[in-house]
Amino acid sequence: MGLFVHQPSDARGQHLKRFADLNEQEILALAISNEDEDSRIYRSFADRLRGSYPDTAEMYDKMALEEIGHRDMLLELHRRKFGDFLPLIRRQDVKGFVPRRPIWLRRTLGIEATRKFAEEMEYETARFYRRAAQSAQDESVRDLLRRLAAAEDKHEALAHALGEKITPKARGAEDRTARRMFMLQYVQPGLAGLMDGSVSTLAPLFAAAFATRNTWSTFLVGLAAAIGAGISMAFAEALSDDGSLTGRGAPVVRGAVCGAMTALGGLGHTLPYLIPHFYVATSLAFAVVAVELAVISWIRMRYMDTPFLQAAFQVVIGGVLVFAAGILIGSS
Repeated sequence: MGLFVHQPSDARGQHLKRFADLNEQEILALAISNEDEDSRIYRSFADRLRGSYPDTAEMYDKMALEEIGHRDMLLELHRRKFGDFLPLIRRQDVKGFVPRRPIWLRRTLGIEATRKFAEEMEYETARFYRRAAQSAQDESVRDLLRRLAAAEDKHEALAHALGEKITPKARGAEDRTARRMFMLQYVQPGLAGLMDGSVSTLAPLFAAAFATRNTWSTFLVGLAAAIGAGISMAFAEALSDDGSLTGRGAPVVRGAVCGAMTALGGLGHTLPYLIPHFYVATSLAFAVVAVELAVISWIRMRYMDTPFLQAAFQVVIGGVLVFAAGILIGSS
C-alpha cells in the first residue's frame, strides 16, 4: 500500500484524487484527518469565544471532545485492519470537498459566524460518511461510517440550535456582548464617519456654491471633499488601534466602514448640485443636510443611549456653525 502524496492543485482541480478512486484505507485516513481538523477548529472557536461567550465556548469544547472520540474510533479500526501506517491524505487532496474559509484565524470572531460554519462542517462531514459507507466493502467499516454519519447529524442539529441549548440567562448575556461588539466594530466607526462627512464637508461645499453660483463647480468641490474626507477617515480609523485589546474589530473593516460612511455623508448634500438651477439645487441641499443631521441624532439616540433632543441639539449646533461659516466665506 503506497503513501498518497499531496500535490498542489490549480484552480481547475488538477492533481486531486477522485473520491471514487480512494480505497478503504485512504477513506479511513481521510476520515481521521477530517475529525482531527474539525476538533482543532472547535477548539479554536472555544478559545477565541471564551472571554465573551463562555457558555458557547463550553459547547464547542464538548463538540471538540466528541470529534476526538470519533477520530480515536476510526484510528482503532484502521489499526485492526491495516496496521499502524496511516497514509497522509486530507480534504484538500480530494475532489468534491468545499474549501473551508479559515474564519477561525480572524482577529475577531462573531458568534453567529461560528454557528453557521459549524453547521456547514457537520452537514458536509455527514454526507462524506454516508458516501464513504456506500463504497466500503468491509462490513465493520460500513457500520462505523454509518454510525459516525448519524453522530454528525446530531452535531449539525446542535450547531443549528446552539443558541437554544444555552440557558436564557447566559444567552441574554451573550446577546448583550454581541450587541456591544457590533457597536464597537460597526456603529461607532460608521457614526464617526457619517458625522464627519456630513458636517466637515458643509463649509467647502457651500463656500464654493455661494462664491461661484455654478452648480457643476460646486458639485466637483463637494465630490472632492467627500472622497478626500472618506480616505482620510478610513486611514485614521484603521490606524487608531488593531482591535486586539479594545475588541473594536479588524482595522481594515473598521476603516472601510468609517471611510464609506464619511464619503456617503459628504455626497448626500453634494448630489443636488447635479441640478443645473442654482437655487433649486441649494434648496434641495439644505433639505438633505437637515435629514442627515436628523439621522445622526437618531443613531446617537438608538445606539449611544443619548436622549434625542440632546443629540439633536449637539449635532445641529455643530452643523449650523460649519454651514454658516461656509456661506459667510463664500459670500464674502
